[in-house]
Amino acid sequence: MKLRGRNKVTPEFNMSSMTDIVFLLLIFFMIASTLVSAEAIDLLLPKSTSKTTQTKNVSVSVNKDIQYFVDLKEVSKDQLEAEVLAKVGSTDSPTITIRSDQDVEMKHVVYIMDIANRNKIKSTLAVKSQ
Repeated sequence: MKLRGRNKVTPEFNMSSMTDIVFLLLIFFMIASTLVSAEAIDLLLPKSTSKTTQTKNVSVSVNKDIQYFVDLKEVSKDQLEAEVLAKVGSTDSPTITIRSDQDVEMKHVVYIMDIANRNKIKSTLAVKSQ
């Protein structure tokens, strides 16, 4: 006597759930790519083996043309201190991150550090890890 099972398994694969996941990932990466800031200042940071801390309040940058920037806004050297103090405001522990091009003379970085020391602001120097 030959018995047949009622449940027949078919070796088909349903691709609809896979395509849903692929389209969701595609939409996610398209939206995430628009959030990337395109207005970055082009700097070649000096290299170091130490890590840069991620906590910062204000970023002060100097490019190779000796132009000063406070959080992507170009500022003249005379107005740098006032702009930094305005950005820091009344923060409990103010911190600035100094980003300078590797070809910038040290006197420009020391000028920014002097502004930070006069106003009791903690300063860190951003470097590119090796």
